[in-house]
Amino acid sequence: NAVRELGTWIGESGNSLVYGGSKSGLMGQIAESVLNAGGKVTGVEPQFFIDSELQYDEITKLIVTKDMAERKAKMIVDLFMIELGDAFIAFPGGTGTLEEITEVMSMVSLKHLDAPCILYNLNGYYDSLKQLLDHMIKMGLSSENRQQGIYFADDLEDIKAPECFEI
Repeated sequence: NAVRELGTWIGESGNSLVYGGSKSGLMGQIAESVLNAGGKVTGVEPQFFIDSELQYDEITKLIVTKDMAERKAKMIVDLFMIELGDAFIAFPGGTGTLEEITEVMSMVSLKHLDAPCILYNLNGYYDSLKQLLDHMIKMGLSSENRQQGIYFADDLEDIKAPECFEI
């Protein structure tokens, strides 16, 4: 339900979704809810997902890449920096999600991205990652300033909070 709530808010607020392009799981649910709310959805998907028929055919635009590395580069660098996205939001996910969002976190901490990195902490999913980031600060390997722009949101109201967009 939280996924659909976020998608509806994105669509109704006139924003667009750029995501992994799949019709399955949480990605498919958020895309569908954005579309149902009148929003635009751009999917970025590697060819092997297309070959497996995992793409969501009803989205506004589908960009097909040769592999996952090109997909990530398109999503993070090309689309975000050129088309001026407003935020990165990560739902609970697997190793692929973790790999992509940690690259975004790194770019935000290095001030190479001027957008928030929001980890949607549904049911405490990202609590351990938050503890790790706090531990990095305690150990002197990071700082609050370096982690400015990285947020943990427990619900949609946290995501909408103005402080998430004041970097």
